[in-house]
Amino acid sequence: MTRTSPKLQPYSQECSECPIRHRAVCARCESDELDLLEQIKYYRSFEAGQTVVWSGDRMDFVASVVTGIATLSQTMEDGRRQMVGLLLPSDFVGRPGRDTSAYDVTAATDLVMCCFRKKPFEDVMLRTPHIGQRLLEMTLDELDAAREWMLLLGRKTAREKIASLICIIARRDASLQLQASGGELRFDLPLTREAMSEYLGLTLETVSRQISALRKEGLILTQGKRQIIIPDFDLLLEETGDDSDGGFLV
Repeated sequence: MTRTSPKLQPYSQECSECPIRHRAVCARCESDELDLLEQIKYYRSFEAGQTVVWSGDRMDFVASVVTGIATLSQTMEDGRRQMVGLLLPSDFVGRPGRDTSAYDVTAATDLVMCCFRKKPFEDVMLRTPHIGQRLLEMTLDELDAAREWMLLLGRKTAREKIASLICIIARRDASLQLQASGGELRFDLPLTREAMSEYLGLTLETVSRQISALRKEGLILTQGKRQIIIPDFDLLLEETGDDSDGGFLV
């Protein structure tokens, strides 16, 4: 496989105006702490399908996803590949104290990341407890999400898998927009049906059939190529196989 280099995006954003500010690793930072991060941050952009980092490669930065979605995957020696996670806006990439990447990270859509050089970021963490506390919260949320995904892949039906994925993305979008996740929700589905089939372990035909069934029953509506409308989020949530408390992390 050819390794690609990221192209730099002419993208600039003040931390105080960042669209993921209230969810990112810097969510608890005070203004003086944000100033420290401003000094070591830079932006990278990746085109859909481009590799951010390969498993085992040295990773000299950590980052927050600003816009777009990336996938985490692992490849076995015989070439078999399994997607093991999604990185949505505000999710954190990389691990302080770890020199290499544990997964292949690939842009599923056009992607913008707010990056920090690893060593300066680690130094700021030592001086800024708010960052360490928030990173711990995010790591525990990621652990819970991984356990939920084990249930989804191992036990849920095709219909429940599709409904679950749509609900996960809808909830994250609502959270970023500071919108309650009940009632009607509108968002652009960032994943192609091919990507959804790979991630969920389903055939493309099954994904298309289940989306059509949800649409026919009025649980979702579509506009254009990507926009999804959920008339009643709670009704769609009932199709995920989870209890009324959800269980999805956003």
